[in-house]
Amino acid sequence: MSSRALADPDRRLVGDLSERDFRSRIEGPGLGVRLGPFDVHLTVRVPTILEPLRTLYAWYSTLEGDRVYGCHATLNEARNLRRRPIRRVRFTVDGVTPHEDLPRAQALSVLEWGINLVIALRFHCYLLLHTAVLERNGRALLLPAAPGQGKSTLCAALAHRSWRLLSDEFGIVRPGTRMVLPIPRPMPLKNESIAVIRSFAPEAVLGPEISNTRKGTVAHVRPPRESVERAGEPAPARWLVFPRWQAGARQELDEVLPSEAFMRLATNAFNYEMHGERGFATVRDLVAGSRCFRLVYSDLDAAIAALDRLSDEDLG
Repeated sequence: MSSRALADPDRRLVGDLSERDFRSRIEGPGLGVRLGPFDVHLTVRVPTILEPLRTLYAWYSTLEGDRVYGCHATLNEARNLRRRPIRRVRFTVDGVTPHEDLPRAQALSVLEWGINLVIALRFHCYLLLHTAVLERNGRALLLPAAPGQGKSTLCAALAHRSWRLLSDEFGIVRPGTRMVLPIPRPMPLKNESIAVIRSFAPEAVLGPEISNTRKGTVAHVRPPRESVERAGEPAPARWLVFPRWQAGARQELDEVLPSEAFMRLATNAFNYEMHGERGFATVRDLVAGSRCFRLVYSDLDAAIAALDRLSDEDLG
């Protein structure tokens, strides 16, 4: 059990709430939830996703009493008034609707994408990198990659082996440091990756498969309990690995020049330009303090073994 859990034995988790209590709170006044460094207030009035939501968020701490939240996010059903209405949902944050209504069948993805959108657009006190982050032996591995290159699949696989999940989506870095703050959240798998992780990690808990989204079929993997309980423990960046899955490829783990790593990391950021010189210095220091590699892989077991060896080498 983590030091954070020991320090706060009376905290109440989402999973501690009965189905009835969870429903009455999240559909009514809303439910405060701690997501890494952010306190978020959620109101969800879409009955079909309440049980999957309760399962995926089971290990998160609920927040009681009056407090200032980073955002108030709401997901409601919205009816189209055309002759043959299509049932849709509407995501709002602090009363503002950031995008068009989307099909109700995609409600769970709409909520998860909405929360990610809020983090990416609002919390600019941090440098926000588009990368998966995991920790082993007290140090952080960053996996920056564009969509479709196998980042989330590799991240979910590592999180169910000997690595602690910090995030599948965000490398949250305090400017001027190499410390990465955890925000372990449900990991969205797409298309063929869903079956891959079901087979690779049968113990993984997945939400429902959501078809016909703009990214294809999506299913979310619940983060391991220990990763959520240790969300108050940041880790310094030590390895930058740029992954790319390629069917049938021979595995390659090759070092990358710092100049190339800098450019690739900076372009995989949500708000690098906003931080100006400090953003430049932070990325420079992340690269300078890390070992940088390019990983081409087709086999998860082999890729994890290679990353385990990379981590163990630094113990010597």
